This record gives sequence, structure tokens and C-alpha cells, in this order.
Amino acid sequence: MKKNFNTYPRAPKTHVNSSGYRVYNNTGILVHRHMAEIKLGRPLNPCEVVHHIDRNKQNNNPNNLYIFKNQQAHWNAHKQDAKKYGTEYSFMGKKK
Repeated sequence: MKKNFNTYPRAPKTHVNSSGYRVYNNTGILVHRHMAEIKLGRPLNPCEVVHHIDRNKQNNNPNNLYIFKNQQAHWNAHKQDAKKYGTEYSFMGKKK
């Protein structure tokens, strides 16, 4: 079955899961992964990791999403950020 990458005519209902990510109620699909697939125009590979650039798990704007090829590449980016900006910023984002 081919996946449809069009956006919904109206926004489906979502909730925030225990990890802080928004999930579609009717399918259980993580919104950020769905938005990344729309951005790429293809399904994500299971090993690909979607990263929120601003560290805000609620900001699923495609411009805020970066796709890493795997978890190790994602972890390496956080380690580089931690050296440059500090561990708290690297994992939690800027303080308001």
C-alpha cells in the first residue's frame, strides 16, 4: 500500500505522549516523523532519526526538523552542541 504524503484536509486530533512528543490519536503515528516524511516526500527509513532543531518537541514545523541517518549521528550532533553550548542546551534547548 502506497503511503499518502498529502497533508490532511483538516488537522487530526493529537495528544502528547509520555515522552513529550505529539502523536495522532487515530493512528499512534508520531507527528514529527509524519511531518519529516512530508518534507522529504518519502517514507522515513526505520533507522532515521528526526531531530527538533530548537529542541522543542512540540514544534513540528518542517523547517524545525532535521533528519539524521541513524541514532549515532544524532547523538554525535548533541555531543558537539554540548561542547559548544553546554549539556543542558544541547538536550533541552534555550532557556526562555
